Amino acid sequence: MAELTTTKMSSKGQVVIPEEIRKRLGLEAGTQFVVIANKDTVIMKAISQPSMDEFSTLIANARKQARKAGLKRADVKAVISEVRSGK
Repeated sequence: MAELTTTKMSSKGQVVIPEEIRKRLGLEAGTQFVVIANKDTVIMKAISQPSMDEFSTLIANARKQARKAGLKRADVKAVISEVRSGK
């Protein structure tokens, strides 16, 4: 359920997320956010590391898409080498 509250931005551009929202969402000091601005709307989305199960699913999907696109390991290694060499 969405919770409505207000906050202010400091002169340094800092915004305090109210305590009850931090607790409900499990936000701690150091939590990183993606910030999206559209006209007069600002959206903050907490970034979190995927669990190992989620990561495994992401990797499996990436491999499936790579196979579908016809990519081979050698192709990926060649691109990585090219980028690292600055060419």
